[in-house]
Amino acid sequence: MKAGILLTATGAAIGVAPANLNDFTLEELQGLVEGYIEIVTLTENTIMVVNEEGKGCLPKNVKATVMAKALGAIFPEDYIAGNALLCASDMVK
Repeated sequence: MKAGILLTATGAAIGVAPANLNDFTLEELQGLVEGYIEIVTLTENTIMVVNEEGKGCLPKNVKATVMAKALGAIFPEDYIAGNALLCASDMVK
């Protein structure tokens, strides 16, 4: 079974698995991040799925922002808003 980690804007880290135990559907991803998705590439095999329209309406996600900045995945002045799913890149097709 493959699983990802949902980093919530409140600071929790929750293990989540796709319904088919292999890869997430678009609907699952949209539900986890509460809106349209955007993919942030962290490493060659790891991605972060975030809410594309979260800035301005969702709280800043400190853990996700720190991680993305540390890996050079977002600009220094940028941030992640709302929930963020951390998972292997082959879990999103």
